[in-house]
Amino acid sequence: MWTDTRLARREFLTKSGLGLGGLAASTLLAQAPSAKRVIHLFMQGGPSQVDTFDPKPLLQKMDGERPPASFGTADFQNSQFSERPLMASRRTFQRHGQSGIEICDIFPEVAKHVDDLAIIRSNHHEGFTHSQGQFLIHNGWPRIGRPSLGSWVLYGLGTENENLPGFVVLLQGGVRSGPEVFGEGFLPAVYQGTSFRPGANPILNLKPPPGRTPEQQGDLLSTLKQMNQRHLEERAYDSELAARLESYELAFRMQMAAPEATDISGETEATKKLYGLDNPVSADFGGRCLLARRLVERGVRFVQVWSGNGKNDIDWDGHRECDKNHQTRAAETDKAVGALLADLKSRGMLDSTLVIWGGEFGRTPTSDGGVGRSNGRDHNPYGFTLWMAGGGIKGGQVVGSTDELGLRAAEDKVHLHDLHASILAILGLDHKKLTYRHLGRDFRLTDVGGSTWLADRLRSG
Repeated sequence: MWTDTRLARREFLTKSGLGLGGLAASTLLAQAPSAKRVIHLFMQGGPSQVDTFDPKPLLQKMDGERPPASFGTADFQNSQFSERPLMASRRTFQRHGQSGIEICDIFPEVAKHVDDLAIIRSNHHEGFTHSQGQFLIHNGWPRIGRPSLGSWVLYGLGTENENLPGFVVLLQGGVRSGPEVFGEGFLPAVYQGTSFRPGANPILNLKPPPGRTPEQQGDLLSTLKQMNQRHLEERAYDSELAARLESYELAFRMQMAAPEATDISGETEATKKLYGLDNPVSADFGGRCLLARRLVERGVRFVQVWSGNGKNDIDWDGHRECDKNHQTRAAETDKAVGALLADLKSRGMLDSTLVIWGGEFGRTPTSDGGVGRSNGRDHNPYGFTLWMAGGGIKGGQVVGSTDELGLRAAEDKVHLHDLHASILAILGLDHKKLTYRHLGRDFRLTDVGGSTWLADRLRSG
């Protein structure tokens, strides 16, 4: 792989508009891609697998009992797992679709699309805290400093629309791990995620001052570019400066493209209602899911849509009253997620768009314990669920399982490195070849691990 040590490389990649896509055919492709783009629906805080997509009959029977000694405690840090009573799910699970997969009752809209879903019940990693879990899921590493999945994808494939950012993040509010979770790490800064704000003005300061014509704005930026270019020639190793210069050029192009892309007012009333924009409970997340569809439709490579603002009461972190928490979060998100799947499918885009749903980890089958937490659940990174749809994968299947209580991954275990390797493979990228030299070492998203067996399973069914 090339490394970003000279301006010439940056100029080549920028002008080509393809990232490393032009080189991927010979050096990066694992196999023909089945997906071209990704929408990652991230449920910040960690949804409980046993209350959503992983029903556990034994847990229902053992409600209130102590966990059997055979389930152990050593790897649950301070959670005092063995001292806390098991807590049955308060949800009802029903079979849906031709596949007959069980989904809980708080996701009636998602359940309508069960035959498009591949539900992965055996995910696991080593991060017990929110920041560790979010960095692992998004960056493949439990600490700050590594590029995010979206940045790696953009680095490997580039963007299909040079007038919009290739990696866009649609937040609800705060981020527990900080913005570095969707940052570029040691990759050139041009590959970082661009955060769009909710509401009518998703991009601050996008419009030029009143009275300035497009021609005047173009002349101003052209002059600024020439001056900055001379400045950069003496600092060829400064990717932050190079990215900042590119951002000026992108900003000018976005002044024409972004307002149209982010303006959902022209969508039909039926579409707005489909996404739940007529209901204040679902309108916020629904608007961002609709915006995500508009962005990938216009060539944005990777879009994240976050649910939860980083506070316990307004995300999926169900330490207290986990059932009530999940009912509230599902009411905010279920309609829009179902709408997104239906909308992509009706437009012929689902086959080429990989949709991912999940959080940073799951939750324990025991109560959380502590004052006021008898109806909550603690963090559990050792066995949790996420699902995928579209992108050429076969729906109506369940991959892997947790043990009888939903505590740990048990069969067909999917480590986060396997997950990342497989997502890249679905996009046609070889995770072992998608590298970047930093501090004398070739780094990759999957570090020194990862297998693509999951991608093969997802596509074969």
